[in-house]
Amino acid sequence: MTEDDPHVHVERKVVEAGAAFRGAVGSLLGVVPDAPAVVTTGCGLQVPYANTSTRPESVTCLPCREHARREHLRFAEQVENLSRMPGAAITREQAAEAVAKHRGLADRFA
Repeated sequence: MTEDDPHVHVERKVVEAGAAFRGAVGSLLGVVPDAPAVVTTGCGLQVPYANTSTRPESVTCLPCREHARREHLRFAEQVENLSRMPGAAITREQAAEAVAKHRGLADRFA
């Protein structure tokens, strides 16, 4: 929150936001990226990273909530479609778990 903007936002790339994603990148590459100082949000504003959240219950900006909902649903659909392809890198059970997680997050942002 700032004086000019009292809302908590989500990052534009909401599926890639947060410590879990940075941790996954770190485990793959052996280098953990720093959290950025300023990010572009789902509503198009640039705000300090500290004014964002990945927790649906903490986000107070309605356009950001709508953006996050759409992005989580889109990602769930992508995972579902890709898991059906021959030679998929993840099992159907892993895909179903990821799909359920992201659809659940989308519901919480609604």
